Amino acid sequence: MSQAPTAGPPPLRPFGLVLHYDGSWSHEGQPILNRRIRRAFDRGVRYLADEEKFVVQLGRFRGEIEVEESAFFVSEIDVGQGRLRLSDGSYEALDVSSLSLSERDGALLCRIKVGLRAGGIPARFRHAAQAELLARVEPMGDAYGIRLLGQWSRLPDRVVV
Repeated sequence: MSQAPTAGPPPLRPFGLVLHYDGSWSHEGQPILNRRIRRAFDRGVRYLADEEKFVVQLGRFRGEIEVEESAFFVSEIDVGQGRLRLSDGSYEALDVSSLSLSERDGALLCRIKVGLRAGGIPARFRHAAQAELLARVEPMGDAYGIRLLGQWSRLPDRVVV
């Protein structure tokens, strides 16, 4: 007696949805302009560690997306708590040592969700969050840093321009 194959989800494949480095979305080359759809896509981004793929999940639908630079964006920073609010609605502690600059345009990047992938996943700072962080940078001797949770953390040399 043979067993019928179990029906599972179809394999993930790209379907033309792209998350661009600046946080905009397009489908098959056409920009997605509807704010609600963009917000739903932002909140639905997931990283599937087992498959090493980024997807957007909306309810039961999930589709693989192409990511130009970062699948997650830092929308707010709470310097007093050392916490970041990300585009998917989650919160993460800021690891100052993970800060770097985008090779595309010099925007700040940091590493998040380190439990999902070795070295973490890059998150790009949106303009307001980057301005808030940079406004708190202080010189300390021959270095620059920021106070988080009452402690001074040195910025990596690769960030200081």
